[in-house]
Amino acid sequence: MSESVVPDTKDWTWVLHRPCPECGYDATVVTVDRIPGIIRDDATMWEAVLTLADAAARPDPATWSPLEYACHVRDVNRIFDERVRLMVEEDEPTFPNWDQDETALEERYAEQDPATVAAELLDAAAAVAERYESVPPGAWSRRGFRSNGSEFSVESLGLYHLHDLVHHAWDVRAAAARATVESYDASAAAFRDGTARETVDERIVEFAAAVGPGARILEVGSGGGRDARALEVAGLSVRRTDVSPGFVELMRADGDDADVLDPLTDDLTDPHRPGTPYDGVWANASLLHVDRRDLPVVLRRLADATRPGGVLRASLKEGDGERWSTHGHVAGPRRFTFWRAGPLATIVQEAGWEVESVEQYLGTGGEQTWLDVTARKGTRHP
Repeated sequence: MSESVVPDTKDWTWVLHRPCPECGYDATVVTVDRIPGIIRDDATMWEAVLTLADAAARPDPATWSPLEYACHVRDVNRIFDERVRLMVEEDEPTFPNWDQDETALEERYAEQDPATVAAELLDAAAAVAERYESVPPGAWSRRGFRSNGSEFSVESLGLYHLHDLVHHAWDVRAAAARATVESYDASAAAFRDGTARETVDERIVEFAAAVGPGARILEVGSGGGRDARALEVAGLSVRRTDVSPGFVELMRADGDDADVLDPLTDDLTDPHRPGTPYDGVWANASLLHVDRRDLPVVLRRLADATRPGGVLRASLKEGDGERWSTHGHVAGPRRFTFWRAGPLATIVQEAGWEVESVEQYLGTGGEQTWLDVTARKGTRHP
């Protein structure tokens, strides 16, 4: 393995007291009961990322590959499992020193097998999650010390542990996004067929009335094209787009014009109306895959591509944190980012939209609560 990655010698204990400006992790709002679930969800993310064909490729010579990060996360889980055990079973132990960069070199992280690492990481995550679950109620304040003298309680060690996981998930967020896209690509036809007969709700009728007859709409996440067809029946002109090439190929095979488009990075200009903004944006169950720290950027870019007074209609899952799931019509794992109404309304407003409503509704089956956002492009935002 190349030794060009600069060793990380920073003391990260400050993340226990203030949010990380890079990954956004805020230890002050996480309770200990959430630690095991976050660890297990994180491991599922790495399992998905390690299926990518280029998981062992570094984005640049000085940055670890997803495979190398995964090896590190696996070993972090093992190290913290042992540290929690020591703190619960012994009085004020001092942890053996662990040099993560030296370990990466000695263990040849870059040469390990991704499938093996994925299995080992899942096992390590399960073990340490169970360790936290087994901490007696009165033991969360027990103390332990790193070799440099830093003092932790079991609680603060667990919260510190989570930052390491969340931060490295943020480091490979582009790979995680591609893993979600590849899952949709592999199940595009099954998703289209499985959702084609679902009833289109009244939101489309309301949206069509809000933008007016003949309005030009940018649809973000067209999927199998169901909503686009309903929007056109309602009298709108729709630009079909999806980040999944599999969905775009299906729509084109059906005779529809469709584009592969990532709203975070791609040019949003309408190729059929150069220089003319959209009258509205329809994003039904698509922005829920956008990383939490990227969604404000996406919303701003969508506002910039929309005329003043244009309408945004978007739906996202209600809840906290992020989660990977294999439910529904897609066999592969997908990442979902959950939102609460207040924070979601804030970022929509700050992105240049004037929020009209954020309403809750139950999804198909009544098991998941969703947030339905209606907003208009602010006239003060060019």
